[in-house]
Amino acid sequence: MPEWKLGRLNGRWVVSWWTNGRRSRFRLDADDRKAAEREALDLWRMAQAPTGGLTLADIWAAYREDLGERRAAQAMGHEGKAVLPHFGHLRPDQITVETCRKYATTRRAKGISDGSIWTELGRVRSACNWAVKRKLLDNSPHIARPSKPAPKDRWLSDAEISLLLAAKMAPHTRLAILVMLSTACRVTAALELTWDRVDLERGILDLRADATGPRKGRAVVPINAGLKAALSEARRAALTDHVIEWNGGPVRDIKTGFRAAVADAGLKDVTPHVLRHTAAVHLAAGGMPLNRISQFLGHSSTAVTERVYARFAPDHLREEAELLDFTRIRAVRT
Repeated sequence: MPEWKLGRLNGRWVVSWWTNGRRSRFRLDADDRKAAEREALDLWRMAQAPTGGLTLADIWAAYREDLGERRAAQAMGHEGKAVLPHFGHLRPDQITVETCRKYATTRRAKGISDGSIWTELGRVRSACNWAVKRKLLDNSPHIARPSKPAPKDRWLSDAEISLLLAAKMAPHTRLAILVMLSTACRVTAALELTWDRVDLERGILDLRADATGPRKGRAVVPINAGLKAALSEARRAALTDHVIEWNGGPVRDIKTGFRAAVADAGLKDVTPHVLRHTAAVHLAAGGMPLNRISQFLGHSSTAVTERVYARFAPDHLREEAELLDFTRIRAVRT
């Protein structure tokens, strides 16, 4: 009998085994039992290899498989195209500060930003840390990353928002932009939004994919009058369950349409995330309490909101500034 066990979980083949009292379980790509047994045996043998025998490519594949349907697994598919040719053949213990720096230099030469390099190397670190937790490695290597760039402080003024909304674009792109501006949601949340989470009668919109998540930056928010009118019109013409649809199907991304709209509006350095930042800045500048802005943005902590948006609040630190008005002291003395 093998020291691993083949089973089914949520309609997928999985393999599991116990090591030092802890169970490891992995989802498999196989569709039938014979293929699942072959894949399970390969994965189990890989795990039993002496520590340090696994390459980063081995770990990367196993980690991505373990992530299942999560967005991180999809991201690893793209990131692996850059990461694996450089690191894939190496064992984790062979990854050094120098190999990380060479990777960064190579990526910069291709015009890749330090922010993207920071993310890609971070994924290498996450994969190695996962392998340590799964007892596939004894230690995780130090992954040297460039400093994380400061976020771009780009947001749209009232005039720029008007220009963007007046630009030429497809109806689904315009609706996505209006949803992002009106709810301060991320583009992924807007594209994943389904009509069962839009209550036009009560004026409530639930940005969460389900009751448990994903929760990052997602909240249940009221629908303002402008957005309600746009959603009502879209609902009457809807062909799918998705709010943002095109040609009878859901929309995976709006990159092309969004860039075209930004260009038509004559704007620069505007990404979909700028719309979320814009909404938050306008809330802060309008005098909304930071704790309420935090709820609207779906932040897990008000500390994040305060760190990023407090400076946009009109009365932020006003009392502190008054305490430092030393001209009053001179006035009293005279």
